[in-house]
Amino acid sequence: MASSEPSVPLADLVAAMPFAASLGVELHEAGAERVTGSLPWSPRACTVGGVLHGGALMALADSVGAVCAFFNLPPGAGTSTVESKTNFLRPVTGGRVHATARPLHAGGTLVVVQTELRDDADRLVGHTTQTQIVRGGRRSGEAADTA
Repeated sequence: MASSEPSVPLADLVAAMPFAASLGVELHEAGAERVTGSLPWSPRACTVGGVLHGGALMALADSVGAVCAFFNLPPGAGTSTVESKTNFLRPVTGGRVHATARPLHAGGTLVVVQTELRDDADRLVGHTTQTQIVRGGRRSGEAADTA
């Protein structure tokens, strides 16, 4: 994990992701071990029958997961999603979706993040696992080809 967490205001992290900001993604806490955020249900983000679109759920998970990856990067590095898989478990028809992202692996070339999506009743509505590539920067003493 990253040895020291960057001091970045949560609003600035969201602003750095214009698509997430336009959807209404909010961050509530952010650090190397856990990032939380949420997305309000909105009729403009729905599919048939007032169900929150899976793409909106994936965007929430990807955004919160990317922030988690960011907090686990070596100095000077950036990150980009290279793989993301989401299981949708139940529809969201109102309220907010709450995301909690945690790192599964933080290596020199890959960061793997797991994000749970829950509704206001704390029911699991989705689960995302994403892989982020580390771009630039290396942890001290780390070889360039380690995952």
